[in-house]
Amino acid sequence: MSPDLPPVVPSVTAELVGALSARLRKRLDAGVAKLLARPVTRDGDTVRISVDEETDVVLHAPGGAVTGADAIRCGCLLAPDCLHRAAAASAAPVADGPPAQDTAPDTDTDTRDERSESEQAEPAAAQSARPGGENGPETATAAQQTAARAVFDAAAAVLEAGTDGSGAVLQAELLHAAHTARLAGLPRACAAAVSVVTAVRAARTADPAYRLTGLADALAGVLGVAHRLPHATGRELTDLRGTARQPYRPDGSLRLYGIFSEPVLTATGYAGAVTWTADADGRLYTVSDVAPGGPARATGAADRAVRIGDTALTHRELSRAGLAVSGATVSPTGRLGAGTGVRAVRASGAAWRDAPLDRLWAAPPAEQVTRALSGAQDLLFLEVTLTGTVREATGDSLLADCAGVPLPLRLATAHDDPALPCRDNLRLLAAAGASRLRIVARLVPGPYPRALLLATEHPTDPAVRVDLGLDHLQHADLPPGSLAPPATDAATGDEAPLHLLRRRVHQTVPGGRRVLALAGNAPGDSARLRRLGLATAADLLDDLHAAAADRARDTFGRLLPADTGRFARSWLAAAVYTDLVEQALCAHAWGAAVDEEAPPAGT
Repeated sequence: MSPDLPPVVPSVTAELVGALSARLRKRLDAGVAKLLARPVTRDGDTVRISVDEETDVVLHAPGGAVTGADAIRCGCLLAPDCLHRAAAASAAPVADGPPAQDTAPDTDTDTRDERSESEQAEPAAAQSARPGGENGPETATAAQQTAARAVFDAAAAVLEAGTDGSGAVLQAELLHAAHTARLAGLPRACAAAVSVVTAVRAARTADPAYRLTGLADALAGVLGVAHRLPHATGRELTDLRGTARQPYRPDGSLRLYGIFSEPVLTATGYAGAVTWTADADGRLYTVSDVAPGGPARATGAADRAVRIGDTALTHRELSRAGLAVSGATVSPTGRLGAGTGVRAVRASGAAWRDAPLDRLWAAPPAEQVTRALSGAQDLLFLEVTLTGTVREATGDSLLADCAGVPLPLRLATAHDDPALPCRDNLRLLAAAGASRLRIVARLVPGPYPRALLLATEHPTDPAVRVDLGLDHLQHADLPPGSLAPPATDAATGDEAPLHLLRRRVHQTVPGGRRVLALAGNAPGDSARLRRLGLATAADLLDDLHAAAADRARDTFGRLLPADTGRFARSWLAAAVYTDLVEQALCAHAWGAAVDEEAPPAGT
């Protein structure tokens, strides 16, 4: 996947790949690899890929995304039925709208009806899906059930093949299913399917942003939504359908205080900044500027004026100042709208240790973690004492003591991209000695207290705050005599043996079914899980291996097509169980309670 190319909507990629002959489909992955190595030039909304000295592929992206197959043109003799157009679409990021914090429209003209676009588009279909008349529980329409099954089957095929075997053809089939889901009024399933394709492409192109755990979560998310939706009713169905846009509601006048800004840099080709603010009651609001782009846009957005009212405040300035808003509109996630009726002017800010922001740090860490695990926002406002560093597989993390947390807290970087100062700032903070600081972090569920460090007080001046993804700390900012201690190795001896199941869940993602089928079941793993009281994990592990090895033969001894559905359901059960247990372990590590009624993340 090339960030130099404009995003392409799923239907375009699906259409171009679907039109290829069987012979060209076999050559598509090689064609994608070839285009990724070719030079790319941009002129306004037009991007040109030089295939060779005589041939170019041209992508027209008015508005930042390619929305039609005719917007991708090739100059070769076989065009428009050539391989190059499909390869270009398959090499580009997938356009599915901006990230979650930026999916709402910037005007209020189309947001008065708080139903999703899909719900407004097919009221008759929704009514016809109520068995027994209007008083019965609402069920998914026939079109939605068909679309959900298509998404499940396409995602199951990706899981079956693993990232190693999920080339452009399988990706296009999942994108086609995503497009069908969107047309059927299932934006959540559509977005989940697109996230899988994006992560698969990142894995296959060795993108530094790729994370195995992220793709595993994305696969569990899309399979879980598609599996549950045909049988869901009422509120569960509404949640599984999702909303294509976040509806904005009027919220009157607001007096907001800046907390911090963070860069946004996604694998889907979007970048920018989000500034977090709070009102006097501690309720959080965000102002975002996210659009297609890369690291340069993420760093540059901090110095752009916020898009709300007539204020000239930049994101960097707002994070330390205040805002008085009249005629405010707010999405369910707290994002402020920027409609024509919104007015905003600069106001005084507040230090983290002054009212009203100091109340954010008053809640005990366990209470904040319980809230995050229940599906609410995942920011943590903590007061910590830095104690050292720990060496982990993803790099060094800070160690810190936090009152009320029984184990040392691990603080990792939010972004590893070298264009952002996160990693350098973390190294400098490691030398800050036993500094006691207020920080803002994002929870990372796991068996140890762990969070991504987003912002902190200045090591020598608590009245100054540092946005670790945008600001650059210097050695002069550290206390005199600061020296980074050597990193210690992470201890894993007391970790619950859940990794025996988790590693099989994760091994499937790159290698597919064949990895488990070839590895076979290790009886010792199941026996150990049962011996330590994890009988359900042992049963799930046995079932996963059995599903991987289940290949029937016909009367001539030839292998029959694999039951991808059964394997996907077995893998999904193991993934969901692992996620639930890890949430419980996370809550225990933080001394928090876990909401047993809350579904696991992504499902």
